[in-house]
Amino acid sequence: MKYIHSIMPSFRQVLSRNPVPAKRLWIPAQRTTGMTGWQTAGMTKINIFLFIFLLLALFTPNVDAHRLQPAYLEINEQSAGKFSILWKRPFIGNRPMNIYPQLPSSCKNITEPVIQTLASGAVERWLVDCGSSGMINETIVIDGLSATQTDTLLRIQLMNGSMHTTVLRPDSPSFLVPEKASKSKVAGSYLLLGIEHILGGFDHLLFVLGLLLIVRSTMLLIKTITSFTIAHSVTLAMATLGFVYVPQAPVEAVIALSIIFLASELSKQHRGETGLTTRAPWLVALTFGLLHGFGFAGALTEVGLPQSDIPLALLFFNVGVEVGQLMFVSGVLVVTWMIKKMKLKWPVWVEHAPAYAIGSLAAFWFIQRTISFW
Repeated sequence: MKYIHSIMPSFRQVLSRNPVPAKRLWIPAQRTTGMTGWQTAGMTKINIFLFIFLLLALFTPNVDAHRLQPAYLEINEQSAGKFSILWKRPFIGNRPMNIYPQLPSSCKNITEPVIQTLASGAVERWLVDCGSSGMINETIVIDGLSATQTDTLLRIQLMNGSMHTTVLRPDSPSFLVPEKASKSKVAGSYLLLGIEHILGGFDHLLFVLGLLLIVRSTMLLIKTITSFTIAHSVTLAMATLGFVYVPQAPVEAVIALSIIFLASELSKQHRGETGLTTRAPWLVALTFGLLHGFGFAGALTEVGLPQSDIPLALLFFNVGVEVGQLMFVSGVLVVTWMIKKMKLKWPVWVEHAPAYAIGSLAAFWFIQRTISFW
């Protein structure tokens, strides 16, 4: 409660007729002067935590901007009772994950699976005949999923126009195919997909973290996060609905550049210089938010949208992204509060470390993603 009361004046000041400068949330208004070698400023304690976190991420083998991708099973009804199957498994080391789709017993292979090896995993395609009843009211199981820590995205397109999209997890590896998907099921599935995408997208979170480190006041932080949300919501909807098309590979590379830009702005701030992000963080968030929205759209396009519930699915995927983003921001705020309570001393140079750690990791991603063009 003491911490909550300490930030409340910022809101009262903003709402008053004669507001005074908002109280800084992250860095003390006046730095300790005359200290050499060691200091106990609150921001230094925060930075040592973030520096260790980024250092571990930077030197973790096979580091990437996204965690292990889920498996993906796509089933399309081509004609009455006949389906095309697309099955994609991520790699663990140099081998595909040991999981397999178990289709209803009535389904027989028309063709044998054709295997294609991609950088992101192994892809298999084949055709099956499930008889006149098809797959309605039948159960699909991912064999071996219970022994893993990953999920499987399942997308089923039926000839009657209904589409079922769900996430199969280790604790629930099966799905009973209904005749028509309920709206609550669609909303819940895409809400979880949105949350998982943002929390598994380390590059998007690193961008948000950069904004949190630069923005000093509560109200300006709210304005900045809101700008980022509005911007990526617009481009997510436009790209997913097909109004705008941007190749995904260049988008991912430029997203890495946006993080490098924030790292340089953070470094300027530590040197006492005023950069664009310090002056107008909401504008930077709005501009780069448009770019990040295209990145979100790439993930949603891969899963697909149910034709009968496109607005609902798009809305709840976006809501899921916002929920995940708020979870991350809240987590950083909690960690900030906890570290400020610690009575520890850290080297002064650690305060500058997050800018270089963030910039180095983003530079690695940029080079990695640029090389993938060729």
